[in-house]
Amino acid sequence: MTPPRRQRRSLGHEPPPPPGPAGQGEEKHPERLYVVAGAGEDGARAAVDLVTLIVARTEPPPSATPEQVALLRLCTAPLSVAELSAYLDLPFSATTALITELLAAGLVQARAPIVRRAVPDRHFLEAVMHGLQRL
Repeated sequence: MTPPRRQRRSLGHEPPPPPGPAGQGEEKHPERLYVVAGAGEDGARAAVDLVTLIVARTEPPPSATPEQVALLRLCTAPLSVAELSAYLDLPFSATTALITELLAAGLVQARAPIVRRAVPDRHFLEAVMHGLQRL
């Protein structure tokens, strides 16, 4: 693979190059995010973080927006907010606004993630060991 070649800057006044397609991480349509997130009644958001699991309770209603329908269809199985944000190609803040609306309507349920312990409890292992020794 060859490295990219640099172009020399000219000293003359040339028009700037035409803008290219939006790159990774750039907001393509900031007005769309406002429409998706909505103005909100009081601006309050649900207390969810990136690892909170979201599960749909019902099918999407006919009055749901396309983003809400997509979110509800994705959440037939538990998904984290981070995964939903990636699948919907929306920032975390807009995804949180959608989830807040759906939680208020009772269409989704938020669950804390399941925390697994790396090391089993010592008392539990001792109880198992003593139970096996009695056999």
